[in-house]
Amino acid sequence: MVLEQDDVHLSRCFDIVWGLSGWGYLALSKNRSFDYTNAVGREFGNYVVVRELGRGAMAAVFVAYQKTLKRQVAIKLLPKALATTRIAQQQFRDEAETIAVLDHPNLITIFDSGEDDDYFFQVMQLIEGQDLAQLLKKLRLHPVPSRRLLPMDHVLRLINEVLSGLSYAHDSGVVHQDLKPANILIENRNGRALIADFGIAKAKQAEYLARGLVVGTPTYLSPEQAAAKDTDGRTDLYAVGVMLLELLAGKLPIRIENANETVARKIRQPESFFISTPSDCHPRITPMLETVILRATQTDPVRRYPNAQSFANSLAEAQA
Repeated sequence: MVLEQDDVHLSRCFDIVWGLSGWGYLALSKNRSFDYTNAVGREFGNYVVVRELGRGAMAAVFVAYQKTLKRQVAIKLLPKALATTRIAQQQFRDEAETIAVLDHPNLITIFDSGEDDDYFFQVMQLIEGQDLAQLLKKLRLHPVPSRRLLPMDHVLRLINEVLSGLSYAHDSGVVHQDLKPANILIENRNGRALIADFGIAKAKQAEYLARGLVVGTPTYLSPEQAAAKDTDGRTDLYAVGVMLLELLAGKLPIRIENANETVARKIRQPESFFISTPSDCHPRITPMLETVILRATQTDPVRRYPNAQSFANSLAEAQA
């Protein structure tokens, strides 16, 4: 998880679940108001909870101290009082089991997981830095217009690191299914990108219990995932394509609409999601970069890049 040095908090993520028989928001607001007071100072085996970092869709993240190795870690807590459904509990367990088999420099490492009478918990690597959503927000508020975009080489390096992590995860049979800027952590020390929050990951070895439900963040959701169809690694590549456009242009050329409208558009008229072409968004998006973005965000997954490595190869050619 991410520890920002100046202002410690986590971006609020917007995760939504739709049933095939009807749409409805998953009740996530309860976590925002849940009283975690009794968590601070609590011991989970080897780990002592120190202070809260922030809250996401279904859990809160704290800094903790690992007594045996005398180091700080991040610990994610899911209150059992909120995780009353079998799906919510299994989703939390699945995330730990999924990431535990992955070992890559661009993926967050999970050290341990378990539960006590009140909480499910995951212990993971603590990253000093910020997430990409926080970085984008800061850039957009910069007083100098020319400084409101990440430099081109920085953008391409971050996307390449994300693709490297995805290539490894996909080869291991794991599809993230909720890639977005808030789930990309940027380490302060070396600027490394790390993919976090595999909470709804689809792994070959574990069938996700919410099959038949649409789970994700509407803006970055692929059309096939919005329609609750089978997904593979190409659904992640769609999300990376959307993020690449956002990083290069500074903002996405999309309509102002609510989540239900966005998902409906992705299902019924996916080609209308973007209201202008990438090259119209910013002059630094060259024809070759535009080609990369357009292929990555094709509405039909068959027309996208077949894997993360081919996406990275095309991006390298566009840089040349």
